[in-house]
Amino acid sequence: MSDVKLVKDPYNVIITGVGGQGNVLASRLLGGILAKKGFLVTIGETFGASQRGGSVMSHLRISREVLASPQIPKGRADVIVSLEPAEALRVLALYGNPATILLTNNHPIYPVGVIKGDMVYPPVAEMEAAVKEVLPTARFIAATARALALGNSILVNIVMLGALGRLNVVPLSREDFREAIAARLATGQLAINLQAFDAGYGMV
Repeated sequence: MSDVKLVKDPYNVIITGVGGQGNVLASRLLGGILAKKGFLVTIGETFGASQRGGSVMSHLRISREVLASPQIPKGRADVIVSLEPAEALRVLALYGNPATILLTNNHPIYPVGVIKGDMVYPPVAEMEAAVKEVLPTARFIAATARALALGNSILVNIVMLGALGRLNVVPLSREDFREAIAARLATGQLAINLQAFDAGYGMV
């Protein structure tokens, strides 16, 4: 729904993942949509050690009244959208609170240390159980599986945006997304991205 009212001002959203998953595009799309609606939006980004495979996090601070600083204070995230489950836990530990809304993809991307056998990646089911002990409403969805079903895992960021739209916590409708993505991508890519958005919307 595009007429959603923010429950506080500024409203703090973090979109996180690892390099190559497209969470920067997702944050720019969301920020552009909200700015077009008249919100004041500040976006701050942090990148891990490597462009592909390192942690990437975008802070969006959304307000009707003030242009907030680009960094969300620790423990003050209202929404965390994560494209990777371990990143969800890492960001939640730093920026979450008992009222935080958490939405994460359930598909792991193993860091080099895990692949080499030097580190252990916790089972996703265990991570989900631990998170839901403190945030019972947290959602772990199979966004990568749905993106692959559409033909390309890179669509996971769009699937997650669709799921965020369904939560009705920020003003993000299908038409908002269609206009924003049409302005960025070639016409031939519009249909598959709308399918990905719709898929995510239907998963929540």
